[in-house]
Amino acid sequence: MDATQVYVSEFIGTAVLIAFGSSCNAGLLLKNTLTSALKSNWIGLMFGWGFAVTFAVYTAVGLGGVGHLNPAITIAFAAGGLFPPELVVGTVIAQLLGGFLGAVITMLQYYPHFKITSPEEGNSVCIFATGPAIDHRGWNLLSEIIATFLFIFCVLLLGPMANGLAPLIIGFLVASIGFSFGGTTGFALNPARDFPSRMAYAILPVPNKGSANLGYAWVPIVGPIIGGFLAVGAFLWIRVFANL
Repeated sequence: MDATQVYVSEFIGTAVLIAFGSSCNAGLLLKNTLTSALKSNWIGLMFGWGFAVTFAVYTAVGLGGVGHLNPAITIAFAAGGLFPPELVVGTVIAQLLGGFLGAVITMLQYYPHFKITSPEEGNSVCIFATGPAIDHRGWNLLSEIIATFLFIFCVLLLGPMANGLAPLIIGFLVASIGFSFGGTTGFALNPARDFPSRMAYAILPVPNKGSANLGYAWVPIVGPIIGGFLAVGAFLWIRVFANL
């Protein structure tokens, strides 16, 4: 496994993921966009993120990488012997930088719409990061753990039946997780989907922006990592005892 290919593919793939996904949010929440004019709803948003994941994974794998695009996956896989541990730090840094770049792409694409949209009208950190419907950090953390566990566990059990369709199946899986478990916290599933985008919103000169809600930022970092460890642990246990 070539380290440079892994790092470059994770950087570019994560940038693609965040650019597609956060642009879905921007199109829905900002004023005077075609998406907002057509009253797109949660269903469209979930499929938007699902397809964002699909094409991001295809991009990363096409560039010779592994297509994790998610520190929770990379760290948990390394801990379970499914990914080289010496590549973890570089891979996670590439994912975080890619997430930041993806947020910048969305900001540039929708800059005129940010200028005419107030925080109350949709110019909020929710374009780039997640937030709870009910702000209770313990339950919010549990929501992220559950959603990420189910996501990664299902990915691990795709097996040979997926073949080259794995990225497409994973995209539909993301949409399914959103429909089922996204209503509580927005289902980050991925620290690189949340933290670098949140920081981009906080530090870059976005017009009329609201709060970045940095006090919540630890939840979509810690929750997915815990969920990832639990998913890999469950998968390895099943593989040993069920001879998968």
